[in-house]
Amino acid sequence: MKKEDFQNAPKLFCESASVAYTPEYFVLGLKSGNQGTLYSLTPQHAKRLAQYLTHQVKEFEDKHNVIDSNWNPNIVSPVQPPNPKESDKST
Repeated sequence: MKKEDFQNAPKLFCESASVAYTPEYFVLGLKSGNQGTLYSLTPQHAKRLAQYLTHQVKEFEDKHNVIDSNWNPNIVSPVQPPNPKESDKST
């Protein structure tokens, strides 16, 4: 995609993002309103995306202020069901 095409592409506000994974790939789900899109990434691409986002957030915070945000790992993903408790697994 050319830079001009990327700049002219429609922009959507992402309300929520979810991630699911298997040993072979990650699935990134992005939701905007009542529409959603799923993207599949190799583990290597997923890690590079995480590194890139970390870099971009640091640059933003260096120019502006620290972003006040807390991540809660206990939020259940609508894409990936939680792992069953050990006591719930059948032997």
